[in-house]
Amino acid sequence: MVRLPIPPAKACNSNFGSKKHQCLFLLNLCLSFKPFSQIHAQIQLSGLHRDPYLLTQLIRFCALSPAKNFTYAQTLLHHSHASPPSSWNFLIRGYASSDSPREAIWAFRAMLRRGVRPNKLTFPFLLKSCAMVPALKEGRQAHGYVFKLGLDCDLYVQNNLVHFYGDCKKIKDAVKVFDGMSERSVVSWNAVVTACVDNLRLSDGIVYFVKMRECRFEPDETTMVVVLNACSELGNLSLGRGVHSYVIARGLVLNCQLGTALVDMYAKSGALGYARLVFDRMEGRNVWTWSAMILGLAQHGFAKEALELFPKMLNSSICPNYVTFLGVLCACSHAGLVDDGYRYFHDMEHVYGITPMMIHYGAMVDILGRSGRLMEAYRFMKSMPFEPDPIICRTLLSACSTHDVNDELGVGNKVREKLLELEPSRSGNFVMVANFLTETGMWDQAANLRKVMKEKRMKKRAGESSVELGGSIHKFFSGYDSQSDYEDIYRILDILSLHMKLVDT
Repeated sequence: MVRLPIPPAKACNSNFGSKKHQCLFLLNLCLSFKPFSQIHAQIQLSGLHRDPYLLTQLIRFCALSPAKNFTYAQTLLHHSHASPPSSWNFLIRGYASSDSPREAIWAFRAMLRRGVRPNKLTFPFLLKSCAMVPALKEGRQAHGYVFKLGLDCDLYVQNNLVHFYGDCKKIKDAVKVFDGMSERSVVSWNAVVTACVDNLRLSDGIVYFVKMRECRFEPDETTMVVVLNACSELGNLSLGRGVHSYVIARGLVLNCQLGTALVDMYAKSGALGYARLVFDRMEGRNVWTWSAMILGLAQHGFAKEALELFPKMLNSSICPNYVTFLGVLCACSHAGLVDDGYRYFHDMEHVYGITPMMIHYGAMVDILGRSGRLMEAYRFMKSMPFEPDPIICRTLLSACSTHDVNDELGVGNKVREKLLELEPSRSGNFVMVANFLTETGMWDQAANLRKVMKEKRMKKRAGESSVELGGSIHKFFSGYDSQSDYEDIYRILDILSLHMKLVDT
């Protein structure tokens, strides 16, 4: 039982000079729910239950403390006579950081029904909850209230609106809010750059990063991580190196998140030497750091090095995740290690408790297909707990074209039928199947398939390649010359081709 201390007479003007202050003092010391409920009982007995500030602090404990109890917080608000906005804000904030972010929307609606006017501290966490759900409709309604209450110029609210629209894949709305901001912070720039990169508007994300520098804002670690992710996806090694140079020049701490982003960028760009250098110099590594290095090595054919890194990771007391095993299986595929692939696939689920995803089953099909074990690969695909996706079918069909040109096993025929069943409108599938039919001598069927493509006006997407030059990515498409100086480019290519032939002879 919590007993309120009786202050001495001379201390009546101190923090213990009133029961209210005593309750607040005890609430700040409270670590579990049992003493909290006793403090609440004392508040009731003392007639302080109508005090708005005490109510707010009770809600704060229920919503934000480690001993949180949302049901109790709702009960307190339900029986309160006058609940200030701050009490509701604490409840919404608590839900925003919980496993039930949708309840924050309920709390906001209940707040409005009680006639409590939201303020600028209400919407950031409400919008955060809408982004987590995601709840686009409710978030737009919250945006409407922001305008109605005249809070549309509040920096903190606007930052969260950019983040909300970005998470809901409404990049145009996110950019519109950002472009309309009269005041911005580093957080604002990070929000719009993140929104662009997460929605694969990578070039736009880089443009906003450049504008951020032009507006004399100093990027922080968060900015660097997001921009490095964009560089990874674009394959823009020059820009990635520039970001790395900026990190060094600014003296930014190479924490785990930033270091992992650098390793991932260098690995995906093929600069594995730099990736390994950053990796080896990192003081702290997590599972994502190890996974990025292992997967990078595996995807670029360094299977031995990738597989050697895996036991080192385990010896560092780091438990692998689904990306780690994807890298390990990819390494087994490149090295032709079928038995090891089976072992890792088994350990993934039965030792580490990671349920294999479609991409892991696809990696096993690739391992078996590359090794020429086509029937085994087909049986493995059929044994999957879910329907194979088109990527797995294309992987196996490609292996059939390599190891069983005449389709003596009949696997290729089964796979091509499944592929066209799964994706009947993708032109690339028709071209792939038509080529397979041609290679197996089924000329009439190949011709019929091409006829169907012509009737449906299906065209295979042109082959694409890109060249990085001076920090810019130049794209080239097969059969389409958009460059004004393409004649000079082809002339140089002819000279290089002739030179290589002379060298070979």
